[in-house]
Amino acid sequence: VEEPSGRARLEGRGQVDTSATAIEMVLLDNDAFLSELTRMFERVRTSGSISVTCKKYTGKTRPTPKERRGLTKKQAKYSKASEPETPDAEHKCLMRAVVGGKKISTLITNKDVTRFQMAYGNILKANMDSLKKKQKAAKARKSPKMATQ
Repeated sequence: VEEPSGRARLEGRGQVDTSATAIEMVLLDNDAFLSELTRMFERVRTSGSISVTCKKYTGKTRPTPKERRGLTKKQAKYSKASEPETPDAEHKCLMRAVVGGKKISTLITNKDVTRFQMAYGNILKANMDSLKKKQKAAKARKSPKMATQ
């Protein structure tokens, strides 16, 4: 059943299926990611927060299934270790940024890391000026020993 808001209501349960309206992460090229990241920093300059993460990207889109029940933990450990990684695979980094409900990401190849890192560092330097200073605790009063000396 279709609701006026565009969401589908599941029959008989009264639950709303939000999968069609869920916010998805947008995969951008490196230059577009950096320019969008600059816009995100400008948006949260006065209030709000931004979260940026970086991790190794192996190309997997789903987690690996759990081990079979017949194997002991030790056997499963050694069977995983015996599977070699492909040396031909190019290593990549997955960089993500989230502000509110907007999510962006990019894949950085090993040949673009230096150029991307320099540009990313410049963006961070330019946008770190609006950080709030930490409140210092009030200085503790001098102890009686110090006063008598």
